[in-house]
Amino acid sequence: MLMTEIESPARKRIALVAHDNMKDDLLQWVLDHRESLASHDLVGTGTTGRLVAEHAQLDVTRVKSGPLGGDQQIGGRIADGTIDVLVFFWDPLEPQPHDPDIKALLRIAAVWNIPVACNRASADFIVTSPLLAGPYRRKVPHTA
Repeated sequence: MLMTEIESPARKRIALVAHDNMKDDLLQWVLDHRESLASHDLVGTGTTGRLVAEHAQLDVTRVKSGPLGGDQQIGGRIADGTIDVLVFFWDPLEPQPHDPDIKALLRIAAVWNIPVACNRASADFIVTSPLLAGPYRRKVPHTA
């Protein structure tokens, strides 16, 4: 596959997604890293975005709930180059009726070479990385 490079800006666009059983964990993670996250643009699916905005007092652009197309909206933004990081606290032990959408979101994040955190440990590593605070060049599929 032919690849090209694009630059993620210093002010990252971070998508926040959490399954129902993981929303409290994601919210606590956001609260623990509120200061760092406040210097970035946040996008959240449905209830997750609302909870983060209400409890952490952060601006969050909200898309639809995951099962109603929000996962696909986030995936579209990744493919358009307008999401730089995906924090997706998914529940590996709970079957999801929209499982194909979840797999598609994780696949598109891998194709477009963005950092993905699926649990608190990986999210902690990403949010504390010095790479988060500056521009970052990454290889992506060449589309022209």
